[in-house]
Amino acid sequence: MKISELKERTPSMIEQLTAVWESSVRATHHFLMEEEISQIRQYVPQALAAVERLVVYRDDTDIPVAFLGIEGKKVEMLFVQAESRGKGIEKKLLPHAMDVFHIEEPTVNVENPQATGFYEHMGFHAAGRSEKDEQGDNHPILFMKRNTGN
Repeated sequence: MKISELKERTPSMIEQLTAVWESSVRATHHFLMEEEISQIRQYVPQALAAVERLVVYRDDTDIPVAFLGIEGKKVEMLFVQAESRGKGIEKKLLPHAMDVFHIEEPTVNVENPQATGFYEHMGFHAAGRSEKDEQGDNHPILFMKRNTGN
């Protein structure tokens, strides 16, 4: 397995990462209705192409099973396909991004308590909140920041 920044975002790779996104969302975002998942899915390829940095975790067969999108020092997206959850991939991907790209601020859906708990476990705390998500829907967003010690 390997972690690397994706330099070339081919249509095939965007398609594979969109499939990772959908698998992850279906496993973790139980607050979304089917219609909402389908609607958001339309924008995922554009978001994957536009995000400043895209870090991909590939399995032993070189297939992407997780990815992390970064803008500046913010984690904009972190998704792990359903079949690969619980294997510690997030605990490898996030520290890598913290070390290499100096990320400090993840954004997480409030309705996804597993994600909030994960970031808290990894040393982040709540620093702000929005009652609407990026699409303006009523799915609150939690803005987190890296704990800096005492």
